[in-house]
Amino acid sequence: MIELGNPVYMTERGVQKAQSELETLLTYTRPEIVGYLQDAKDGGDAADNTEFLYLIQELESIDRRIRDLRYRVDRAQLIEQPGSKETITIGSTVTIQEDGAAIETYTLVGSTESDPDQGSISNESPLGKALLNRRIGEEVAVDSPDGLLRFRVIGIN
Repeated sequence: MIELGNPVYMTERGVQKAQSELETLLTYTRPEIVGYLQDAKDGGDAADNTEFLYLIQELESIDRRIRDLRYRVDRAQLIEQPGSKETITIGSTVTIQEDGAAIETYTLVGSTESDPDQGSISNESPLGKALLNRRIGEEVAVDSPDGLLRFRVIGIN
């Protein structure tokens, strides 16, 4: 869950994705589970009905996700495309290289859109924090479970 009071940095694509998921949950998923719940309830003693108890948990999970998505969409602060390619900001696409390793490219996004496997890292992650406000050629050091990692900023888009 997102902490209260913190801005929810999101790209326009991220807001659209959250709105789409919210609409699907409200229009299809939740009503479907409620229908299954009614069927399970009509099937006998709800307290002894394993399916009924499972569906209650599923509905609670869906309701939590709906609240989370509503919070994100209602409080989204859009990440604008960076105007400067000289300094890393949220929204920048950054090319970095660890000493002797392959070149890596990441886009700095808000924590709700972070997906390192897809090339998006959070501005709140250790690497994201280290990269903010850096320039091409600068070196950043990041503490990790494997020890101190050093990266050089190669490009900013």
